Amino acid sequence: MKVEFSPPDISQREIDEVVDTLKSGWITTGPKTKLFEKNIADFCNVDRAVCLNSATASMEMTLRLLGIGKGDEVITTAYTYSASASVIHHVGAKIVMVDTLENSYHIDYESLEKAITSKTKAMIPVDVGGVMCDYDKIFEIVNRKRDLFNPSNELQERMGRITVIADAAHSLGAVYKGNVSGEVADFTCFSMHAVKNLTTAEGGAVVWRDIEGVSNEDIYSEYMLLSLHGQSKDALEKSKVGQWEYDIVAPNYKCNMTDIMASIGLAQLERYPDLLKKRKELIMMYDELLNSDRVQKVKHFSDEYKSSGHLYMVRLIDKDEDFRNHIITEMARKGISTNVHYKPLPLHTAYKDLGFQIEGFPNAFKMYENEITLPLHTKMTTEQVKYVCQTLLSLI
Repeated sequence: MKVEFSPPDISQREIDEVVDTLKSGWITTGPKTKLFEKNIADFCNVDRAVCLNSATASMEMTLRLLGIGKGDEVITTAYTYSASASVIHHVGAKIVMVDTLENSYHIDYESLEKAITSKTKAMIPVDVGGVMCDYDKIFEIVNRKRDLFNPSNELQERMGRITVIADAAHSLGAVYKGNVSGEVADFTCFSMHAVKNLTTAEGGAVVWRDIEGVSNEDIYSEYMLLSLHGQSKDALEKSKVGQWEYDIVAPNYKCNMTDIMASIGLAQLERYPDLLKKRKELIMMYDELLNSDRVQKVKHFSDEYKSSGHLYMVRLIDKDEDFRNHIITEMARKGISTNVHYKPLPLHTAYKDLGFQIEGFPNAFKMYENEITLPLHTKMTTEQVKYVCQTLLSLI
């Protein structure tokens, strides 16, 4: 039996939306992107959303919106994909990396608090696997540290404290204490990459909570300028009668979403409640079949939170990196694709070259050395889940 890791779940509905877009004559950023933004905002219970070409762009443009750059510090976790940290480097700020909690994929909140200095302007906690961080703790910390905060522009003054930017690449549709991902952090950045729960092939979105004294329309307009070369009108606006002329107000960036991408997203979002339900059913099946003291599983659901069920992550108790890698190879030989989430950033050359050493992140390394991510996607069958579990348990 062959079990793919995470193929996209594309139905006739997505195909029809894309065909409609191709026939419309409008394939770049236009009416469907604007509609998708509205629908994402509604889904997240916020006023506005901006759709871009990746979660990476969403995080970087948010840092630029906030005016964060050289001389500033931004805190993130060692247990994440490169994007959470690389965007800090892109804007010229200093990456401040902290360890995970012991036996957790989430950032260590005590270490997070200790890392805050008068130069800290933002932090990027990561919702790993679809489980949201403890944002109550995070906001307690940033509020306790208000006296250290030194704003360097009007928006930062309005924030009045360190800005919390959620790397929610995995958590669209997750819930934390009754609030959905998107209405919890100050800014929340989603991924819509091909392997994500909701895909636009490539793509991402950023949403934000209301900021007192700041117009959401002004924030939206600034994201538009940042993501399209600083051009004062987008192509849709320029297409109106007599509206060809535009200005370039800043030498900005190019990371807009297209209507082709948005059309896939519109169909995916319509299907999303059912897709989340299917993921939960698969997770419950995995949990039951992997009821073994040899395996530690991510807890996706509790009284306080509901995961989006993006990844099914397990740890092989008392096993090391070599054993884990052996299991991955053996499962591949049996037709099962697996992965590892994540190789901590200090193990990668780029971050070693920036001075990070894995010895400073012992908890992250312990989580990594025996972690395997099992296939989890909405095209999986009951038989495939059973086969994955039986194969894993037979090997360990």
